[in-house]
Amino acid sequence: MLNQLIAEATECDFKSSLETRRPKSWLKSVSAFANGIGGTLFFGIDDGHNVIGLSNPQRDAEAISRLIRDRITPLPHFILTPVCEADKNILALTVASGRNTPYYYKADGVMEAYIRIGNESVTAPDYIVNELILKGTHQSFDSLITGEKKSDYSFTLLEATYRERTGNRFEPSDYLSFGLADKNGCLTNAGKLLADQHTVYNSRIFCTRWNGLEKGSIFDDALDDKEYEGNLIYLLQSGCEFIRNNSRVRFEKKARYRVDKPDFADRAVTEALVNALIHRDYIILGSEIHIDMYDDRVEIVSPGGMFEGPPIQECDIRSIRSVRRNPVIADLFHRMKYMERRGSGLKKIITETEKLPGYSEQLRPEFFSSAADFRVVLKNVNYNSAEHPHQVNHQVNHQVNVSDQILSYCILPKSKKEIAEFCGFKDIRNFTLHYINPLLESGQLQMTVPLKPKSRNQKYVTVNTQ
Repeated sequence: MLNQLIAEATECDFKSSLETRRPKSWLKSVSAFANGIGGTLFFGIDDGHNVIGLSNPQRDAEAISRLIRDRITPLPHFILTPVCEADKNILALTVASGRNTPYYYKADGVMEAYIRIGNESVTAPDYIVNELILKGTHQSFDSLITGEKKSDYSFTLLEATYRERTGNRFEPSDYLSFGLADKNGCLTNAGKLLADQHTVYNSRIFCTRWNGLEKGSIFDDALDDKEYEGNLIYLLQSGCEFIRNNSRVRFEKKARYRVDKPDFADRAVTEALVNALIHRDYIILGSEIHIDMYDDRVEIVSPGGMFEGPPIQECDIRSIRSVRRNPVIADLFHRMKYMERRGSGLKKIITETEKLPGYSEQLRPEFFSSAADFRVVLKNVNYNSAEHPHQVNHQVNHQVNVSDQILSYCILPKSKKEIAEFCGFKDIRNFTLHYINPLLESGQLQMTVPLKPKSRNQKYVTVNTQ
């Protein structure tokens, strides 16, 4: 009976006895369970799941009910169940996930809300309390009305993208019906996030392409870094472009055709970025989405963990239910066909990656979440660790190979764009910094217009050393 109760509990906490003099030791778990996905407190069992038993379960049950009524506000829904295990009496206190969040523990004039992190109940940070307040009032951040007038802003990118992706015009009335503004012409937070102007400070993406497999100094170990801020559509396009520019599409020759082998599936990248933009927490001050690219993977990290439910790594991706932190934005992105209503984005990331040539099970995308963030890891299907036992040597050899390509190609003068395209690079700025400039400094390559380095007619030619 006890094992079944523990197995069925969403979250668990164990107390060998009922503490009435210091009830906060267990009431904070009541607050955390009500603020989260619910859970069960077992009284008469220690942390090692050993049954200790209660000497007077009836008295303890009455004390539990009284202390919850006196110290937890608003009153959560709970059920007390007496259980006899090995001839010992225990109590199972099951607390339901609450709708009127936040649920506070109150004592001595202080009110504190708690949440679960791992197997502990901890004080909720301010940004989570704010989110719980919105949840308890059945509101979302993106639906809140602001004091900003729609007439003071432009929405060129939104309207153009909507027309391109749906074939329909974005009518003036759509701002009201889609939840971007109210009848008085004041923008919601969703409207501000989709204006051409940068009006929500946290609406940002920091992108970095690291040299190797780990982070380092942004000045010494970053091959490319960008910061984007503003309109959500612009952030989506820019994030996808950054990953595309720092990826390669290899190919395999067959008898009568060739097979393209991209590092990452474009659709998987788009889905991961849409997920980050739609489901992130915009309340957290000073926060932003981070895209970190390494030789073997891309990590996309967005502020705010799972909106409801346990950590994503504890869920079955195939059956996870869709709960949107920002439903107004999600609805608009669905209308523009960036996402589906069914909450299949994470499954799509997996299925699109599985289609890539060279895919194997160890390259399956990974998902992690904590109370503070959500992380998607996309593996580079073309990366082979056996081929790169020494990452530094790999980087040097790669640079040498590219340099040889440039020198052999530039026997006749070529423009910077022509050289980059020949070598398979799209980010010309990054390509110039790491390949063109070193060859110019070494004297192996020279400009055709050396007195005007930024001339639009500038070309580069290999120096004849014979």
